[in-house]
Amino acid sequence: MRSGTRSIGARLSALACALVLCAVLVSLGVWQLERREWKRDLIARVDARIAAAPAAPPGPAEWPTLSDSEIEYKHVIMTGHFSDGDALVQAVTARGGGFWVVAPFVTDAGFTVLVNRGFVPADRRADPRPADETVVTGLVRISELGGGFLRSNRPEAGRWYSRDVPAIAETLGATDVAPSYFVDADARPGAPGALPIGGLTVVSFPNSHLVYALTWFALAAMALFAGGLVFVKGRAAEPDDPARRGRATPA
Repeated sequence: MRSGTRSIGARLSALACALVLCAVLVSLGVWQLERREWKRDLIARVDARIAAAPAAPPGPAEWPTLSDSEIEYKHVIMTGHFSDGDALVQAVTARGGGFWVVAPFVTDAGFTVLVNRGFVPADRRADPRPADETVVTGLVRISELGGGFLRSNRPEAGRWYSRDVPAIAETLGATDVAPSYFVDADARPGAPGALPIGGLTVVSFPNSHLVYALTWFALAAMALFAGGLVFVKGRAAEPDDPARRGRATPA
């Protein structure tokens, strides 16, 4: 009798553990579905910003309250002129290795925005920047602080591995600079051989959350099946206990 009681307790414990594990796995699957909806909304918002007509970039009055998520990839247009100096930032693109050419752009509104003029191969030099007033269109990008490629920026040596706006602005002596963003310039129409090459912004948001959700749900089903199997097989393996089902009266 005691052996049967212990066996029932063990089977119930195993089934309870399976149910708890199943609940945890299902909750992870639901969370991934929620993340999928969030990612789809993000992609839709970014696509809308990129496709929208370009507007003025955020000015000094907006800088203190800017939210990265609200301005990244916004399509902007600026009129002004490039000031002296630029920074070559290490880059790897679909066109190979080389550098981003980042230069201060003084807008007619009176503030400065760092502009990534585009990509130049390591064995080539960028064309001279426009000397006169010019119009720049492009996408807002968020400052990349510190470095990249597992290396820290070395401003004193002119070695840049990320587009770190405050550090580059300070090194180039630019003032009144938008502190948290720069602009990736669009490709220049009618100048196929011009360097640097603009318009190489990669906009990619992997969305594998449905696969992750299905994986969690499958694991939940497996845990539930395993728990039920242990419970049923354990019951079938128990010795026949007449006291449990009522002792038969001998003839």
